[in-house]
Amino acid sequence: MLKTFSSEMATLVHNPRGRRNLRVLARFFLVFAMLVVVYTVGFHLLMLREGQEHTWITGFYWTLTVMSTLGFGDITFHTDVGRLFSIVVLLSGTVFMLVLLPFTFIEFFYQPWMAAQAALRAPKQLPEDTHDHVLLTNHDAVSGALIRRLEQFDYPYALLVGEIDEALRLHDMGVRVVLAKSDEPQAWSRLRVDKAAMVVCTASDVANTAAAFTVQELSTDVPIIATAKDVASEDILQLAGSNYVLQLDQMIGQSFARRTLGGDAMSHIIGNFDEIYIAEANAHRTPMVGQRLSEAKLREQLGVTVIGVWDRGRFEPAKADTLIGNNTVLVMVGSREHLTNYDEMFAIYNVSAGHVVIIGGGRVGRATAIALMNQGIDFRIVEREASRVTDPEKYIVGNAADLAVLEEAGIRDASTVIITTHDDDLNVYLTIYARRLRPDVQILARATAEHTVATLHRAGADSVLSYASTGASAAMNYLKRGSVLKIAEGVDLFRMRIPESMAGSTIAECHVRAKTGCNVVAIASETDTHITPDPNETLPADADIILIGTDEAQEKFLEVFNKT
Repeated sequence: MLKTFSSEMATLVHNPRGRRNLRVLARFFLVFAMLVVVYTVGFHLLMLREGQEHTWITGFYWTLTVMSTLGFGDITFHTDVGRLFSIVVLLSGTVFMLVLLPFTFIEFFYQPWMAAQAALRAPKQLPEDTHDHVLLTNHDAVSGALIRRLEQFDYPYALLVGEIDEALRLHDMGVRVVLAKSDEPQAWSRLRVDKAAMVVCTASDVANTAAAFTVQELSTDVPIIATAKDVASEDILQLAGSNYVLQLDQMIGQSFARRTLGGDAMSHIIGNFDEIYIAEANAHRTPMVGQRLSEAKLREQLGVTVIGVWDRGRFEPAKADTLIGNNTVLVMVGSREHLTNYDEMFAIYNVSAGHVVIIGGGRVGRATAIALMNQGIDFRIVEREASRVTDPEKYIVGNAADLAVLEEAGIRDASTVIITTHDDDLNVYLTIYARRLRPDVQILARATAEHTVATLHRAGADSVLSYASTGASAAMNYLKRGSVLKIAEGVDLFRMRIPESMAGSTIAECHVRAKTGCNVVAIASETDTHITPDPNETLPADADIILIGTDEAQEKFLEVFNKT
């Protein structure tokens, strides 16, 4: 307790405002002491005038009892002059001790002391032995989603917060915060940035540039991930020291275009683990529609293996009897050669027959339009603000909640509606509206916060891309290089060393799908990789296992099998 009090007092004394407050408090007590001395002398002189003689201690005692309004009445004046003096002492004591003293004490000592006490809950540095940690410069939707993933995989992290009130608020929410400003070199040194695994900057483009430049000055080895809202900021951020710039608007726009049913039927690579490539392909209007996966014989004929399917926003692990529908998006793995084989067979199918309606002409909407244009897909953008219109032939200016505006955009015969505004509540509203107008249309929607994803699915969206999750997953992919790959919202492909609890057993004996909900995609050793291995194959101890599953399935797998 004494040690804590000493630390709090040291914090107060070393703070410039704290020192000023202590000086003010000291002057107050000096004035108070002078008043007590003057009143004590006055008491002694007036009592001698009345013929009463008291000691100096008695005078001090009388002064304090009158000023504090206790007034025991054991010592009194008998003349009007003495009583008038008592009134002056009483009134000044009332103002001084009952008003000024409490206010001064609280304002210049108690509150600063409490603030110093609270500041100790938000540390200003990390321990010297801290290493392989992730440092984040801003608390927003992206960093919040990333923090949850870091905690899931037991990665140490710290969030820089410049204001004490915000730091304490986040600390009370369970976030590991450090009181520091991202543009101060001394702060980064206290955070052991030279030993960090990664720095993630998710504030404004200007703030991210300043943070990246500061980190680069201290350490050229630590990877720096930065988000960029403006396309022009990418070069500046890279010059400042950022290793990887995330243009989330562009990433989401490209993903929307890839998912559009009106596009081609070719495979679109979304990532890879060494020579294992993961791709998505629309089954819309191909000969596979209406067949079971076992009947399509993609593995036997082309070498690609379907590991899962998306159907109206729901991801399902692939099974032999999985039915391929018009809205099905296949998630496949294979080599580049295998995917080329697939493209050669299906390139002639799913040629765009309808256009796409994009609601929202902001950064995500424009990025989606560019990606669609590159795929040769016709589109119309519904935008409320006329100042954003760049091509009058492609834009419909008006409120998307107005049926006449949507009909002008051609929603009645559109193949897909893509909702891209930055307002999650508005996106839910527009999703419900579009689904009521066109029960059969494909609806793709954007979410800023992760918790809105489920709401948009309930509202009728076939596929939802979260701004927060896209950024967090991209940063996590970079951190775990080749260990985690985001497939889609809430579904990851992840790679890890085969746990000791599984080594020597077969996949069938481990019951991975039944116990965790994950599917085994491949077994990778130093010399060979087996895609969709035989369930009766024995798992070696010196190889990696690659699985696909939802976030919950990943956590369950780590809980069940990754025990030491």
